[in-house]
Amino acid sequence: MEKFNEIINSEQLTLVDFYATWCGPCKMMHPVLEELKNDLGDKIRIIKIDVDQNEHMAMTYRIQSVPTLMLFRKGEVVWRQSGAMMLNDLKNVIEQFQ
Repeated sequence: MEKFNEIINSEQLTLVDFYATWCGPCKMMHPVLEELKNDLGDKIRIIKIDVDQNEHMAMTYRIQSVPTLMLFRKGEVVWRQSGAMMLNDLKNVIEQFQ
C-alpha cells in the first residue's frame, strides 16, 4: 500500500475515516462509505485508519472521537467532522470540493 502522506498529498480527493473496531457509529459508517465509493468511483479515494492500531497518527491529527472523517486534497485538510453521517449528507460535502 502507498504511504499515507503520498496518498493525501495527491491531486485526488481523499476521504480518511478514523475509526475504532469497538465503535458502534463507526460500524454504521462502513456501508455508507462502501456505497459512497460505489457511487463516486475514481472521483474519490477512501482510506480507513484504525485509531487503536495507529495511535501516533490519531495524535497527529488530534482525533478525539470516532468516527472522525477528514477530506484531504494536496495534503491539506479541506473538511473535517466527527460522528456518523448519512450518505446524502456526505455526498453533498464531497461535491463542494470536486
